[in-house]
Amino acid sequence: VQLQASGGGMVQPGGSLRLSCVASGSILRISAAGWYRQAPGKQRVLVASITSGGSTNYEDSLKGRFTISRDNAKNTLYLQMNSLKPEDTAVYYCCVRPVGTSNDYWGQGTQVTVSS
Repeated sequence: VQLQASGGGMVQPGGSLRLSCVASGSILRISAAGWYRQAPGKQRVLVASITSGGSTNYEDSLKGRFTISRDNAKNTLYLQMNSLKPEDTAVYYCCVRPVGTSNDYWGQGTQVTVSS
């Protein structure tokens, strides 16, 4: 299983970015998936998750600004990030876990920097 994350970059506060994570094969359609982030010197934390059925969950402080979605036909997971703040600066990772397993597969991470 390979996951290829992209879409990161540098943006000013208040800006938007959309992250994408393309999964190999058709694994995404049978998986729960999520986005995590890791800021310098901090632990990796869950940002948002989505079940195989499409139910979503968000870290409380990000509700209303971030939106996770999936396109199973394109084997792609997305994270739309709006109203970005400097504290959103981190490396963002996608992760999938096939339903019925405890196997987590990770993408390589994409850097998001929010700065004026």
